[in-house]
Amino acid sequence: MLYELRDKMEEACGVFGIYGPQKDVAKLTYYGLYALQHRGQESAGIAVSDGLGIKVHKDMGLVSEVFTEEILAKLTGHMAIGHVRYSTTGASLAVNAQPLVCRYLQGSLAVAHNGNLTNANELRDKLAANGSVFQSTIDSEVIVNLIAHYGQSSIEDALMKCMIDIKGSYSLVVMTEEKVLGVRDPYGNRPLCLGKLGDSYIIASETCALDALGARFVRDMEPGEIVTIDQHGLRSRRFLTAHEPAVCIFEYIYFARPDSNIDGINVMAARRAMGRELAKEHPVEADIVIPVPDSGIAGALGYAEAMGLMFEVGLMKNRYVGRTFINPEQNERDLAVRLKLNPVTRLIEGKKVVVVDDSIVRGTTSKKIVKMLKDKGAKEVHMLVSSPPVMHPCYYGIDTSERAQLIAAQKPLEEIRKYIDADSLHYLSLEGLYRALGREGGFCTACLSGEYRIDIPAEEELGKHILETTEWRREVKACARLKN
Repeated sequence: MLYELRDKMEEACGVFGIYGPQKDVAKLTYYGLYALQHRGQESAGIAVSDGLGIKVHKDMGLVSEVFTEEILAKLTGHMAIGHVRYSTTGASLAVNAQPLVCRYLQGSLAVAHNGNLTNANELRDKLAANGSVFQSTIDSEVIVNLIAHYGQSSIEDALMKCMIDIKGSYSLVVMTEEKVLGVRDPYGNRPLCLGKLGDSYIIASETCALDALGARFVRDMEPGEIVTIDQHGLRSRRFLTAHEPAVCIFEYIYFARPDSNIDGINVMAARRAMGRELAKEHPVEADIVIPVPDSGIAGALGYAEAMGLMFEVGLMKNRYVGRTFINPEQNERDLAVRLKLNPVTRLIEGKKVVVVDDSIVRGTTSKKIVKMLKDKGAKEVHMLVSSPPVMHPCYYGIDTSERAQLIAAQKPLEEIRKYIDADSLHYLSLEGLYRALGREGGFCTACLSGEYRIDIPAEEELGKHILETTEWRREVKACARLKN
């Protein structure tokens, strides 16, 4: 994986579910996952039920790589759930692909999870002490074992009891042999919405998956809500201690697809508004505005509109350099970035250039972009960021670096500007971000503000959690324990 180009907050996962008698639910789920592919590119999986049992197919790779027509034809049933994964806990291994499928007291069960449990280690230890067996390294398996632990109850009651036990962030789609269920955590940290395709109900991480199928958006699921879909239709229950919403603010900044709507806010409109707010906070006398593709496009459009400047596609993105691009040697890193992004010399040469990006995490890619633009003859390069500085780690299902690798946590603004060699640098203020979103309340801003409204790992676990943020460290420690 090309580490130098991963100077971003890495995506969460995507989940999808459908209850659709008389429909090809496997193929519809395939298309739904295709629309959610931006949320995870490491593995993909689909589980289907025909009322008698659950069949599953999952593997490493993109949706188009994991599934063929022949595989989909074998996944017959009238309900299905699916998952695309980016690993935040547990390594990028086939055993960690979802949906997770098991048998318990009530029959077969499949679970797909987006988010991160902050008390997973504590719960795993308790469950293991009572005889639970774990086959993966992901916290989602804790949820499966908890459901089995409460297996004498109905699936709805079992999920309600799970919600009392688990802490952190989660959007779930769950399937039994007879039902599809959706669960959104009491803070609503991860998005989850409901749609309808004819007589069939759909649950999805984002509305773009509904649009891909021609389905009608019904509503966003509420924080702390459990929705059940079966032959009797749709029913809803609410967790008694639902909190004030705290949806991840980075869904609007970066994660969600621009054509999605999350909790009443259109993502594309919000990102353009962030660009307009940047123009109010930091107007620059420049010739052109260019985005860092693709995540900076909307913000750059908004900035250019507000400033009356020309918007240009001044950085061309090679879309065939993916996440599996061969890891270059140190002396080849500059070449690797140029293979992914290349300036258009005719547009850049002799110009004062404003570059708009959605975020800067480590600063490595920003530094290389500024250098490339100046090497191509740019007279000035001004780096504008349509979000506040990322200064704190996330514990809720986003792969932020250790705090020591977050450049804004280590350097003041002027030192960051000097490091990336920009003529000016400005981050959108948190107040400006709120203005762009149209409201102040209802967001989780922990990675920006350090205010953790949702439970974080216990103090004695915190140091270990930070050390294990990098996936290879977790696996090395596991191997060492086995060896000893």
